Amino acid sequence: MCGRYDLSDNPAAIRAKFSVPAVPDLLANPDVRPTDRAPIVRLARSGARECVLARWGLVPFWAKELKFGNRCINARAETVATTPAFKAAYKARRCLVPVSAFYEWTGEKGHKVKWRISVPDEPLFALAGLWEWWPGLPNARGAKDDPDKQPGVETYTIITTAANAQLTPIHGRMPVIVPPEHYAAWLDPAADASDLLAGHATALTLQS
Repeated sequence: MCGRYDLSDNPAAIRAKFSVPAVPDLLANPDVRPTDRAPIVRLARSGARECVLARWGLVPFWAKELKFGNRCINARAETVATTPAFKAAYKARRCLVPVSAFYEWTGEKGHKVKWRISVPDEPLFALAGLWEWWPGLPNARGAKDDPDKQPGVETYTIITTAANAQLTPIHGRMPVIVPPEHYAAWLDPAADASDLLAGHATALTLQS
C-alpha cells in the first residue's frame, strides 16, 4: 500500500526531471494524503507531456460519488488490467506521480514508527499511476457548497506491487517505481507495460 507520500521539490525540479513545459503553482507538501490535489505527469492530446494537478483517489467515469475514490488510492499491479475501476484507465490513461519519498509505518498503535522511503541519489522520482476524469452528476452541475458534488474532477491512483527484499520487513507492498529510462514506455498506452509493473528491484533508502 502507498497511503502517504512526500513531494518537497519545487516546480522547476519537476519540470526538469519530467521534461514538461510547465508545472502548476504548488507548495511543497511533505505529507500528501488521499483526496489531496497533487501533480501528475501524463500525455496531452497532442502527444506531448504535461503536468496537471489531480485529486488522489481514482474515480471512474461511472461512479455515482466522488468519494468512491477514497477506496481507490492504490491499484494492485497484479489485477489492474482487469479490475473494473482501473481497467479503462490502464488501457488509455497512464501517468507518472512525482514524489520525493513515500511512507510506511511499523509497530503497534500508539507506538508506531514512521519510515520515510526514498531512492538513493534521486531527490525526485516517479511512481506508476493511472488517471481518470469524473464528469460529476448531471443534477449536481453548478453545485458550490458540497465538494463531493463538483463536476469535472480529474483523479489518480498509485499502482502497487509486492515489496522488494529491502521493504518486506516493513510492509508487504510497495508502489511501482518507474525509472527515467522507462518514462516514455509507461506513458505510451500502446506500449506493453507488464514488464514495468513486474519490476520492483529499485534500491531504496529507509529512514525512521
